[in-house]
Amino acid sequence: MKVVLINTYDTYGGAAVACQRLLNALQAHPKIDSVRMLVQEKKGDNALVEGWANTYWTKKQAFLKFSLERLSFLRHEKSKQVRFAFSPANTGVDITQHPLVQQADIIHLHWINFGFLSVKSLEKLFRLGKPVFWTLHDMWAFTGGCHYAGTCIHYQVRCGDCDFLKSPKPKDLSARILQKKFRAYHQAPLDIVTCSKWLADIAQQSSLFKRSINAQSQVNIQSIPNPINVDTFQPTDKAKIRKKLGIKTTKLQVLFGAMNVADQRKGFKYFQEALQILRNQYPDLDEQMELLIFGKASPELLQALPYPVNNLGVLSGNEPMSQAYNAADLFVIPSLEDNLPNTIMESLACGTPTVAFRTGGIPDMIDHQQNGYLAQYQDANDLAKGIYWALTRADYPQLAQNARQKVLNNFTEKVVADQYVQLYEKILAQKNTP
Repeated sequence: MKVVLINTYDTYGGAAVACQRLLNALQAHPKIDSVRMLVQEKKGDNALVEGWANTYWTKKQAFLKFSLERLSFLRHEKSKQVRFAFSPANTGVDITQHPLVQQADIIHLHWINFGFLSVKSLEKLFRLGKPVFWTLHDMWAFTGGCHYAGTCIHYQVRCGDCDFLKSPKPKDLSARILQKKFRAYHQAPLDIVTCSKWLADIAQQSSLFKRSINAQSQVNIQSIPNPINVDTFQPTDKAKIRKKLGIKTTKLQVLFGAMNVADQRKGFKYFQEALQILRNQYPDLDEQMELLIFGKASPELLQALPYPVNNLGVLSGNEPMSQAYNAADLFVIPSLEDNLPNTIMESLACGTPTVAFRTGGIPDMIDHQQNGYLAQYQDANDLAKGIYWALTRADYPQLAQNARQKVLNNFTEKVVADQYVQLYEKILAQKNTP
């Protein structure tokens, strides 16, 4: 069985990380003869990854397509805040003749936006007639262009009157994009996989996939999580790691991190509020607690926090990330919208309990008061309560052990690869049945 995984990036973003982890998991599976990853432009050093843009001119072309897509959206965008939260997918490349696609038995899409594959590119792929799997890392596949719809449910009936657009109306850009997707997906040999049960549920509610299912097309939706290498992310000696990072070994260390700490979707505002509540209501932590922060952050943002901050800066690569989780007693991630965050899985794999809001796919990983704490959505008071609860548990070692065990039971490379291979085999068998 030959598989090609397709993602815009190989090193940038959560989808790229998840896709590479699946690549490595499938590569080790005995039933997979060959697996490769095709990206827009290769940046890393994984030999299993190949870039579509691998010459001077194709790299220029890739940049031009990204720029054209972004520029085309400028006249529609409501504000700068939504600039990269909406993808019109009106420019892209045709990869149907690429050798990896031609040789593959299975075409497996992941995150394909920002000028790599357009809706028309997808339609051409579907016309090859090969089984196509699409692992969704956000909502884009079934919306009129947004990656996360927030409180909007227009995608359940029809898009239009879009909150992301400067001039929303019934037949606006979002409505036109959704219609293009209906035409592209019609009778496509497509199976949808979501990383979380939450995303599977809302995908099934979407007008696009509901109509496809009712039309008895080949679209199916199921949930398979992302995998993680539990040897790369595993518990290590906290005191040793803290000494290496220059962090006090006697303090309780609470970790927060994101690519961009100020990203509204990552909920830093609620983290900041929760810390102030802790300071006011739980003074016994005043001399015990410090903060670990990783990601892009302004000095002013960190100086405003009510506890001492150890700024780890921007981290890249598995080893620095693993060290950050192992240096912490607790990871806090108050995301407002998230599918199945790699950071939570990494933290749990390192035996570090996690506190987060009960939203998106996060409950797939955090079992409330078993390996962490699920706070009520957008409730800074409950978030503070969860932080205090986790840090002061007499049975904290059991909490940490439960965190690690959750990953071993559900998210290892073998567990996830087996699920995908079973799905591949099932669809290939159906395709070959007269």
